[in-house]
Amino acid sequence: MRDSLIPADELAHLFDALPDVVFFVKNRAGRYTHVNQTLVRRLGLHHRDEVIGRHAAELFPEPLGETYAAQDRQVLAGRTLENQLEVHLFPDHAPGWCLTRKFPLRRRDEITGVVGISRDLGRPDERQPIYARLTRVVDHLEAHYAESVRVETLAQLAGVSVSQLERHFRRVFQLNPGQMLTKLRIDAAMRMLHEPGSIAAIGQACGYSDQSAFTRQFRRLTGLTPGQYRGLRR
Repeated sequence: MRDSLIPADELAHLFDALPDVVFFVKNRAGRYTHVNQTLVRRLGLHHRDEVIGRHAAELFPEPLGETYAAQDRQVLAGRTLENQLEVHLFPDHAPGWCLTRKFPLRRRDEITGVVGISRDLGRPDERQPIYARLTRVVDHLEAHYAESVRVETLAQLAGVSVSQLERHFRRVFQLNPGQMLTKLRIDAAMRMLHEPGSIAAIGQACGYSDQSAFTRQFRRLTGLTPGQYRGLRR
């Protein structure tokens, strides 16, 4: 994001009108400089001033804050995060899925901070003509998320090519088929973590061949290890 014609504080107020979108700007030190009211409310706070000037680690439970800070360091090094599927935890620790985009804030070709949005994953667009055929794919994924799933099989179920499946899936569900499979697996894991049972067994029940692979995927999406998530929910 290069020099903007719209000041960041006005952008923050503009995004106040979107309750399903979190908007924020951070400086090179990782401190929030601008936020919309959606982020303020989801932190369980009331005023922007309670967020401005603070680090994510001061506002989110451990180790979520450090996870977000690690993302910020990548962006400050010049990387853009595009449509990253993530789980956000609300003040009551209930999970909600979102797609996050973060990119460098630039001033005269120098990276001076991070700007980002996280958009809640909305309901599928049932108005699309192909919606009924795509529900066959989703039904198959829900029934077989613990198994190895080939995208070619999913395309055949919908009666389209692989490239068409990817395109239609994004249009209807905002996700590609791989992201949908991952979401179903992590949703199932989060439910299972409310109950007794070994983490390794839960990972296997959700389609992960070993506990380390399960832990890596779970932490990448939630910012927590399965054990930390279980402890936080309790």
